[in-house]
Amino acid sequence: MKPEADSNDITEHPHDDKSRPYLCTVCYKWYSAKKQLDMHLNTHTDKYKCNECGQCFPSSSKLTIHSRNHSGEKPFKCHMCDKAFRQSADLTTHRRVHTGEKPFKCYVCDKAFRKSGDLTTHRRVHTGEKPFKCHVCDKAFRQSGQLIRHSKVHTGDKPYKCQMCNKAFSQNGQRNRHCIMHTRETVQMSRV
Repeated sequence: MKPEADSNDITEHPHDDKSRPYLCTVCYKWYSAKKQLDMHLNTHTDKYKCNECGQCFPSSSKLTIHSRNHSGEKPFKCHMCDKAFRQSADLTTHRRVHTGEKPFKCYVCDKAFRKSGDLTTHRRVHTGEKPFKCHVCDKAFRQSGQLIRHSKVHTGDKPYKCQMCNKAFSQNGQRNRHCIMHTRETVQMSRV
């Protein structure tokens, strides 16, 4: 049973992070503004619930965007290449591929990016920040994808198989490097 959000639970709680004083007492996430918390509480109710999968959202607009995952609707079309998107923001970012615009600049090295998230990740090169930590060995990474790849070391998951010999690998790149060996063997055998 899902706990119900109660408007009485919207309270300011003292804690170390002064920039986010508002706590959701259902899931214990912190927010910087009461309005953000108010919206978040909708995720603990059926107010904006997806009829397809039951997931709840903080607003009707977020539910609308999510519903396009089920319907396949992509109403935002690029007039330059006919690629289509579920959200207008994704189309805006995509257009930069055609225009070459890179509005997000690193203040340390002046490298520029199309997406703000790519700049955020890049800045970690300069700061040394590695926020993604392995819960098994405490090794830290700059990007979540690096942590996901690393975690396969602990799980033993090897989903990438060589088509020639069925040897399995935890990473696609490892498998590709291995497969080059088979290509070389085939070339050498044809020279004999």
